[in-house]
This record gives sequence, structure tokens and C-alpha cells, in this order.
Amino acid sequence: MNIAVEALGLTRVLTEGSQEITLVEDIDLQVKRGEFVAITGPSGSGKSSLLYLLGLLDHPTRGSLRLDGEETAGLDSNALARLRLEKLGFIFQFHFLLPEFSLLENVMIPMRKRGRLNESAMLERATALLYELGLEGHEKKTPDQLSGGQRQRVAIARAQANEPLLLLADEPTGSLDTKNGQLVFETFRKLVEEKGQTVITVTHDAHLAEYTSRQIHLVDGRLQA
Repeated sequence: MNIAVEALGLTRVLTEGSQEITLVEDIDLQVKRGEFVAITGPSGSGKSSLLYLLGLLDHPTRGSLRLDGEETAGLDSNALARLRLEKLGFIFQFHFLLPEFSLLENVMIPMRKRGRLNESAMLERATALLYELGLEGHEKKTPDQLSGGQRQRVAIARAQANEPLLLLADEPTGSLDTKNGQLVFETFRKLVEEKGQTVITVTHDAHLAEYTSRQIHLVDGRLQA
């Protein structure tokens, strides 16, 4: 299966009293394995809403979503949680690292939740991920001992912990300066080119979007050609 995620007629409508608000409407989209895709568009265009649907963090009102060939529409909350843990990695604007844990412990959290590896194997993988992201020697530090850019790299390592099919990033550079923002996108591109990782990111920065292999532009919840 070459398609990582596929949406057909994906629509999300919120109902507030007697008013309906359409967040995204009639989205048809395929993202292949190994693609680096940016979701772009003006503020309020539905970029994050689409990302949350693709990441099974929200449920569509209408339409179909297949993840690695599996239809997700009829799955219960436990099955969706399993898919998120096994096949998806998330990076947000803020790193959401646990301040009381070391970098190693933060990266190991998804592995512990999945329960597939023993302690030694988890430690080895977490160490390797931090090393690949230029954080060798920082493994036992806590997040407050790092810069903003370093913390976001730890978040990227954590997102890769369970070898996900797909990395989803929502404005991952929104809290970073220009230099660190570029480093984050260079990191994503390296993961795509060297590991065949699939990455979908929301960004409002047209310059950073140029790092990707394809841009999907949204206006008022609809895809634009």
C-alpha cells in the first residue's frame, strides 16, 4: 500500500445552537508514503481542522478517511486510540514535554503506552532518536534546561518513538524564531529523504512551506487548485 492516508468527501460541521459552522468541506486528498506535504491557507481557513481529522483527533461529519488502507469511519474510541498510538506521531506548536521527566523519559512515553518493547530496547531507541536530532549529551536533562528549538526537536523524537506511518505537525514553528523554525523544517525534510517518513504539516509561513514536496492550499475549508 503506497497511500499513507486518503480522504474522500471529508467534511466537518459544528453545530452551535441553530447555527452550523463548516470547518472543512468535501475534501478529497491522497498522501503517499514518503511525501512531505504542507497545508497552507489564511487564518481560519480550516488548516488545523483538516490536520486533526487526518490524525483521528476529530471525527468527520461526513466522508471517508482511510489510514494505511484501513477505513476509520466505523471504529470505536479504543480502536482509534490504538491507530493513533501505532501509526501516528504528533508535533504541536508547543512541545508539551513533561517537565518532571528527562528527555529520555519523555521520548519513551509513547513506547511505554504501546508496550511492545522491553526497558532496554526502549532506552536504546530513545537514545538513538535524540542522537539523530543532535541532542547527544542532553539525554538526562529536563526540558527547562533546553532552548525552544531543542525542546521542539525532543518533541519530534517523541513523535517518532513508535515508528509511525505518518508524522502530523500543527504550526510546529509557531513559537520559534526564524533560525530554529528553519531547523525544524530541515529536520522534517531529512526524515523524508533519508528514512522515507511521511510528514504533513500545517504552516502559515510561505517560506517554510517551500521545504515541502507538495502544498495543499485551503480557503474557507475547501481545497484550492
